[in-house]
Amino acid sequence: MNVTDLLAQRCSPQTQALDADAVFAGLALVTQWRRDGDSIVRQFDFKNYYRTMAFVNAIAWIAHYEDHHPELTVTYNRCTVRYNTHSVNEGRGGLSINDFICAAKVDALFDTSAAD
Repeated sequence: MNVTDLLAQRCSPQTQALDADAVFAGLALVTQWRRDGDSIVRQFDFKNYYRTMAFVNAIAWIAHYEDHHPELTVTYNRCTVRYNTHSVNEGRGGLSINDFICAAKVDALFDTSAAD
């Protein structure tokens, strides 16, 4: 699997968390994300509040479309995005393929918006 494969996928209901090898493989594809417990996290920096909020609104569209919603921390020129899947491990949470699909899509969004 590669990033193009992730970008082509859609999120689907997940009940089983990925094992350590699959998480390691996923992180190798979304290289700017880091694991933080049962989540993956990335910080995005912007020139100003307007650009930050435009990015946040675009993430909201991705989250709605994929039906997979991140935790967002937003400041004037920064947005931290945290993904995990609450439905895996009998509701205890963890990482699923959905987290990596959305991370790849958010990366692609940022790569496009950073060109502005």
